[in-house]
Amino acid sequence: MPAASRTAPSAPKFHFISGLPRSGTTLLAAILKQNPRFRAGMTSPLADIMGVVMAELSSKNDFSFDVSDEQRVAMLRGLVENFYQADADARVVFDTSRLWCSRMQLLDTLFPEAKVIACVRQLSWVLDSMERLVRRQAVGVSKVFRFDTNTTVYSRIEALTDPRGMVGFSFQATKDAFYGQYAPGHLLLLTYESLARNPAAALRALYQFIGEPWFEHDFDHLAYQADEFDARVGMPGLHTVRPKVEPLERTPILPREIFGRFANESFWMDPKNNISQVPVI
Repeated sequence: MPAASRTAPSAPKFHFISGLPRSGTTLLAAILKQNPRFRAGMTSPLADIMGVVMAELSSKNDFSFDVSDEQRVAMLRGLVENFYQADADARVVFDTSRLWCSRMQLLDTLFPEAKVIACVRQLSWVLDSMERLVRRQAVGVSKVFRFDTNTTVYSRIEALTDPRGMVGFSFQATKDAFYGQYAPGHLLLLTYESLARNPAAALRALYQFIGEPWFEHDFDHLAYQADEFDARVGMPGLHTVRPKVEPLERTPILPREIFGRFANESFWMDPKNNISQVPVI
């Protein structure tokens, strides 16, 4: 076919995965990427890059007065589109970052049709899962705790749940999205418990939410790991997905006082909180 008559492929649809760590974001991406029409993976640097660009387009830069809001929108949207330009075969792209829940207004401005899937899990079990990763590395230390070798389970929990900590920030960002004005029609909360216990039902609800035709996934033969990244942050296994999706019964390793402290923080479980009728799977 002559080059002049070829039709360029249409731009993919963009959706965003966010929510709490250790709540199924990587597992969800591993499942979604089985669909040849989809592109999904672990946390990407895109949201962080956008943050840097937004800062440089603000009054932090003396020349920002010469940049219009229309130019800002075009540049930021172009960042997302160009970041995934190499994935020409992907018709639907899912980018993952804990930051997206804190940027619902931005996403609504850049991609009004985009959906945000926030993965959530009981906070006590999120923290318990993080502590398990720490205890696997008797002779290692993690970037998550700023490579501090003088920590205890108590100081680690405080660091994680700090508003700027790995868990604290994502928890507050998810609440911000859940109660915010951009939640209706744009936000879905996917519980780890539902994903682990009945992945087919959870995924069917997600497909319906994003308006995509169903793809028959294989929940018994998954493959995903990011050993190099996990080693860099000092938490091997952080993004390793087990081959089979199934719930695991565990006894908490956190001290009872810590586990109980966060046991009632699952705001999404109380229908009275869901004033925007956000779908919770």
